[in-house]
Amino acid sequence: MLERMHLAIVQEVEKQGSLTAAAEVLCLTQSALSHSMKKLEQQLGIDIWLREGRSLRLTQAGQYVLAVANRVLPQLALAEERLHQFAQGERGTLRIGMECHPCYQWLLKIVSPYLAAWPDVDVDVKQKFQFGGIGALFGYEIDLLVTPDPLHKPGLHFEPVFDYEQVLVVNRDHPLADAGYIKPRQLTGEVLITYPVPTDRLDIYTRFLMPAGISPRRHKAIETTDIMLQMVASGRGVAALPRWLVQEYAKKMGLVAVRLGPRGIGKQIHLGAREADLDIDYLQAFIDLARRSARQP
Repeated sequence: MLERMHLAIVQEVEKQGSLTAAAEVLCLTQSALSHSMKKLEQQLGIDIWLREGRSLRLTQAGQYVLAVANRVLPQLALAEERLHQFAQGERGTLRIGMECHPCYQWLLKIVSPYLAAWPDVDVDVKQKFQFGGIGALFGYEIDLLVTPDPLHKPGLHFEPVFDYEQVLVVNRDHPLADAGYIKPRQLTGEVLITYPVPTDRLDIYTRFLMPAGISPRRHKAIETTDIMLQMVASGRGVAALPRWLVQEYAKKMGLVAVRLGPRGIGKQIHLGAREADLDIDYLQAFIDLARRSARQP
């Protein structure tokens, strides 16, 4: 019946686009791969693929098998990795996904003392999950997710680790630098620089501009924090960032943090994990350390 190799074949054919390429990756002959899948189809009484000329198209059943493969294979790989680590007397690797662009500098402050406290645990930070961290948690690709926007779902736990304020960043010569706070209409003539994130996930839009029906003169996306701040410092635009981050750069770059609205925009950074993993001692230790250290972000 359905075995791990069948899942791997379906997943790899989808990735590689052909039986030949998938067989090469899996170190199988094409005939062995084809025979294995044909036998499975006969046992199940259903087709996994339909041939369309020289290409293969997954059937509805095949799409389901692919979804199972994408969910199960990472879990099996993680289980094997951890069992191997146990056999070698190691504790494991803590894989952290980032869904918070400016939090990398904060995270570095946590990783250093953590590695010192847990010498038998490695840390791997993955930034490719900036826009898909929840799926990465469910898919066992990461163990912790750093995010300012937790999405509470069954099986996941989000721990708030520190509060911060989202502020407008301008250079010290900007007309708004001396303002007590900014009103939305004051940004209508500005170039707003943000990370490359959809506007419905940007607080400067969802909690400040959109409710007032206001748009900036132009919206420019920049991926790296340092370049974004350089642009602001040179008078090329304004940006919205955490106050604690702006304070680190303010003096050396001539930047000023201005409150967004009379009450400001309050946010929290959360660490998300699978509920089933919360009893892993080195994972819980990282959460505890982050919560303690975050009092001085």
